[in-house]
Amino acid sequence: MKLNIKEPLSGIRIIDLSTVIAAPFGATLLGDFGAEVIKVELPGKGDPLRSLGPFSEKEPLRWSGLSRNKKSITLDLHKEEGKEILKKLVSKSDVIIENFRTGTLEKWGLGYEELKKINPNLIVSRVTGYGQTGPYSNKAGFGTPATAFSGFTYLHGYPDRPPISPSFSLTDYITGIYVAFSTMIALYYRDVIEDGKGQYIDVSLYESVFRMLEFLVADYDQNGLIKERTPGLSGHSAPAGTFETRDNHWVVLVTSSDRTFERLTQAMGREDLLNNEKFSTNSVRLKYFDQTNKIVADWIKTKNRDELQKLLDDYGVPISPIYSIEDIFEDEQYKQRENIIEVDHPRLGKIKMPGIVPKFSETPGSVKHVGPDLGEHNEEVLTSLLGYDCDEIRNFKKNSVI
Repeated sequence: MKLNIKEPLSGIRIIDLSTVIAAPFGATLLGDFGAEVIKVELPGKGDPLRSLGPFSEKEPLRWSGLSRNKKSITLDLHKEEGKEILKKLVSKSDVIIENFRTGTLEKWGLGYEELKKINPNLIVSRVTGYGQTGPYSNKAGFGTPATAFSGFTYLHGYPDRPPISPSFSLTDYITGIYVAFSTMIALYYRDVIEDGKGQYIDVSLYESVFRMLEFLVADYDQNGLIKERTPGLSGHSAPAGTFETRDNHWVVLVTSSDRTFERLTQAMGREDLLNNEKFSTNSVRLKYFDQTNKIVADWIKTKNRDELQKLLDDYGVPISPIYSIEDIFEDEQYKQRENIIEVDHPRLGKIKMPGIVPKFSETPGSVKHVGPDLGEHNEEVLTSLLGYDCDEIRNFKKNSVI
């Protein structure tokens, strides 16, 4: 029987034991679509994300969007009373998302095998830098080192300069998507497939990016090629890359098929290139990549950005201006897609954050509130969900359990 609800994950309760970005982002994505996410934080300190910039009036701005739609309770899992409260919460929940170093929960007596005894249907999504197994399983794992380990960093930069790491936590966010994706697979298996049951999920930072580099694996395996770093697209299609317009703007253009290149030559008035053996097919153009790109670059330099954009849009050639965040705030596509939304903040008034992605026709997600204050939902969760009374809660506070 289908529930008459608009939130597809309504009724799913997630315990978010994780900190900072990757695993918490996965929990947030699920919370955007109706899952009840209870974030467990260390009393008096909370998630280190609360201390990361940027800030406004001492408010951690990143926290508001990355922890939206979550409830916050404080719990010291080093204390026996804290462990007992967590176990009680586990008995009433569907999923745990955690990113402690491998073996930490087991050391505390809270490993998957122990928690499964409390709730056989529990799903535990475990996020580490290098996975739960293998010789590196006990290494500290952070996004930037994991990106380097994945092979991604090796590809980026100029050949005569050091490799370049992404300028934001790209791998963490990619991993967060895997966390949400894999949790939904586990929920489907548990609740829909006959004889389905709970399980744990082993997600690593480096594998989340490595999975996207199949072209590297294929080329090295079959051709023995080690792809070196380049400042833009290379080795896949030509022309492709970053180009400067006459009015000193930067654009990205790529022609990933021969049909696209044909349309580009029509826009340029250079159909003669199609009859030149150097440019007739993509596989040949790749051998003359620099020459192909120079012909396109010289032509683009004769056009202003907006003129170029309209012309190539009309011909169906993929091109985009390289946007700053200021450009994004002004763009009509972002506005109509509600990619930036405005949300109430208890101290800052109105703040903006990324909207809900993706868009569902029947079950759209929503942002109910910004990231919670530390321990904001202690009494709500401990009383209404777990059945503790006021005296017990006072004792928990007195003993620094919460």
